[in-house]
Amino acid sequence: MIERTTGRYHTSIIGGEAVNAFVPSPLPPQPPLELAGARQRLLEQATHALGQLDSITTLLPNPHLFLYSYVRREAVLSSQIEGTQSSLSDLMLFELEESPGVPLDDVQEVSHYVAALEHGMTRLGEGFPLCNRLLREMHEKLMQQARGREKLPGEFRQSQNWIGGTRPGNARFVPPPPHELESCMAALEQFFHAENDGLPTLLRAALAHVQFETIHPFLDGNGRLGRLLIAMLLHHGGLLSQPLLYLSLYFKTHRSLYYERLDRVRSHGEWEAWVDFFLEGVVTTARGAVNTAKCLDQCFAQDWERVHQSGSASVSHAPLRVLTSLRNRPLSNIKQLSAASGLSFPTTTKAVNSLIQHGIVEELTGQRRNRVFVYAEYLRLLNEGGDA
Repeated sequence: MIERTTGRYHTSIIGGEAVNAFVPSPLPPQPPLELAGARQRLLEQATHALGQLDSITTLLPNPHLFLYSYVRREAVLSSQIEGTQSSLSDLMLFELEESPGVPLDDVQEVSHYVAALEHGMTRLGEGFPLCNRLLREMHEKLMQQARGREKLPGEFRQSQNWIGGTRPGNARFVPPPPHELESCMAALEQFFHAENDGLPTLLRAALAHVQFETIHPFLDGNGRLGRLLIAMLLHHGGLLSQPLLYLSLYFKTHRSLYYERLDRVRSHGEWEAWVDFFLEGVVTTARGAVNTAKCLDQCFAQDWERVHQSGSASVSHAPLRVLTSLRNRPLSNIKQLSAASGLSFPTTTKAVNSLIQHGIVEELTGQRRNRVFVYAEYLRLLNEGGDA
């Protein structure tokens, strides 16, 4: 095990107590990461898995449909880590403006996660650099009209925060004091764009995530934004043409080990153990995403064929158009499906009833009016692992 000093402590008095806030050293770690042997092979496996994931954008008939739903799945999972109880169905109901019984605050938080990611990707697409200003913009989107909106949306914190415990004096971990934030974040921004350290993009994303979580630059939303940063760095570094890799399910599944690995980096400089954990997560998650995409495509193809063979072309035409619309948004109402399919309201209603008879579509509300329909198996495949 390599011995490293990963930072220094700044002692101050807060509430009459001495508080040791941790100020991390700039990246990359010194001495450098050990990458020989099994770790190098793991890096190669992770890189290959990302390549397979990126190829989805050329294999799927419409990758944007997968991206639409997959981003929302990630938003739900990442927000669940922070304690929200919202589900993928809740989010899609909210986007329908049909949200009886939906935990409004929770689902708004998830919706703003989607907005933050989309804002970041749009800005990168316009040629804006991945920088602290963009992170602040994304944070503002993340925190708008949510429960943390009073906690300086879009601004670095100006007071001491902490992780665990009831106050800085008994916290499990205390991030840098406010006056150290600018220099810490400036060094992290430089690391985003460093070209002379020889680090592959995957390792840059692994190290940057820990550093961001250690700095904890905002009063709230650090966990969600730190997880978004991984996808942004992989896209920015050219490994993914679309932001399709999200580690929230992996972090959620291995939550205790995730926090332990972060803590051991800070306390003992165990970067290699964190990198192994991170790369294993990339391999698992990328392969899982590829499998999900293939299963979704197969699900739709089988259902299409079943409907197509059920009657004449004129009989199956409308249900097939509605089924295609449900593939775009697997939770919809008749009004939306009519607009998306270009069919009249009565024709859409008949088509939906046909899909219900085929066991492909289910009605969610149990009501006679304002009914909501779900492409059940399609949503189930998307939501695997997403239960709170």
